Amino acid sequence: MDLLDAHGRAMRGFDRTIHQVGDHQWAEATPCTDWTVRHLVNHVVSEQLWVPHLLAGEALDDVGDRYAGDVLGGDPAGTWRAAAAAARAAWIEPGALDQRVHLTSGRIDATEYGWQMTVDLAVHGWDLARAIGVPHPIEDAVAAELLDRVAPEVEQWRDAGIVAPPVPVPADADPPDRLVALLGRDPR
Repeated sequence: MDLLDAHGRAMRGFDRTIHQVGDHQWAEATPCTDWTVRHLVNHVVSEQLWVPHLLAGEALDDVGDRYAGDVLGGDPAGTWRAAAAAARAAWIEPGALDQRVHLTSGRIDATEYGWQMTVDLAVHGWDLARAIGVPHPIEDAVAAELLDRVAPEVEQWRDAGIVAPPVPVPADADPPDRLVALLGRDPR
């Protein structure tokens, strides 16, 4: 599976899930222990807002703190839709994946950034689904691809405090369960 296919599938999964959030659920806890549903969605939306800037070659200082704090306003789902559409348009722009982008960790290939963003969409889609009590949106094929992509990186992410230690799962666990467990979430 190529990056743009995996990214599109993960984005659609998150989109389906956010549209299932009830008005009364924005303050619910999520598997990300410090975040409510609103905090989690705000994180994902903020990440999407950065994409067009970074893929256009802007540095972090160019963007500054314009996406700090609450970016959701009074219409979280609508803000998500607009941010996701702009991010997706930036990803599919011809040549977008043939460059390097500026991140806090330094300059990296846009494809590496794309895989990171795909993991973020998929796993936070799972977090959101768990928080609001709906089926998770991660497709088996996407999870299998992401497992192959993140396995070499996960120890470094753990050391940086980005993810929690892995959670043991049965050997026959499906790819989405193995993915979220590798990233410190308990799929049970």
